[in-house]
Amino acid sequence: MKRASLKILAAGAALILVTNAVVLIGVYFNRSGEAEARITLTQRELSVPHGGDWVRGKENSGLALDLKWRVNQASVDEYYGGYGYSGGTPDWLDEARMKSLGFDVAIAAENTAGRRRFERQMQREILLVLELDGPAWQKALEHARQNAARHEAAWQANAGSKEFENKARHARQQLQNEEAINSRLFAIDAGLDRESLRVKYPDRDRYLILKARVRPRLEARNKKTRVTGYVSELAVSRFNVPHAMRPAQAPAARASMRAADGKTLRFEATLAVGRRLEPWIEALRIGP
Repeated sequence: MKRASLKILAAGAALILVTNAVVLIGVYFNRSGEAEARITLTQRELSVPHGGDWVRGKENSGLALDLKWRVNQASVDEYYGGYGYSGGTPDWLDEARMKSLGFDVAIAAENTAGRRRFERQMQREILLVLELDGPAWQKALEHARQNAARHEAAWQANAGSKEFENKARHARQQLQNEEAINSRLFAIDAGLDRESLRVKYPDRDRYLILKARVRPRLEARNKKTRVTGYVSELAVSRFNVPHAMRPAQAPAARASMRAADGKTLRFEATLAVGRRLEPWIEALRIGP
């Protein structure tokens, strides 16, 4: 009985060792050679968990950063600031694009049963293109400006109305957030072939190509049904920061690192993407 238990224990230990070896080999292969892309992000695109031990000053605790990316959604008329953080239905994800990603879009035009079959198709792994500080963010910024101007004009036209005043104040705050706080990293395209996407988006300091998932979706708009999809989670979206990259900071110094919202820490991080399109934090600089 004792010998059998030792065999089970040995088999379990061997399995753990093999699993760890496979993981380490995968990490080594991903990070070998020149990075597929290397991009500099800030606290706008990488969030530090709120209230964590590291934020409170306990340096020995772990630090993880979550990637914040967005989509310009076709169904959004009224600016609301969030713009589909880390998921959503992009305005560019149309029927032709869904077909190119391998979905059967023809059945959606048949009848009600066909539309149900379309939406029941399994989600697929795709390659998602993320753009930093480009036209997609400029579009969201302009949308916020127009929204603030519209609410400001409505308040002026309804002087004395507390409701219109509150809406105008909220719209101004949304604009300030868009200018200084919200993520500037937007999903702008998707495909299945990395080489063709990289030819289309050659700037490796601005465009990331990462693995993500998309599921089919039908969207009713202006009394018409639109074939589209919902882009969901990235294959890797949380990154552990090595302890060596976390400089010790006194609590008083941390207060001076606060970003525009007064809550998050200010920092710059270099995000590298490897051969398997798996990203990792390559460098981290805390402070102004």
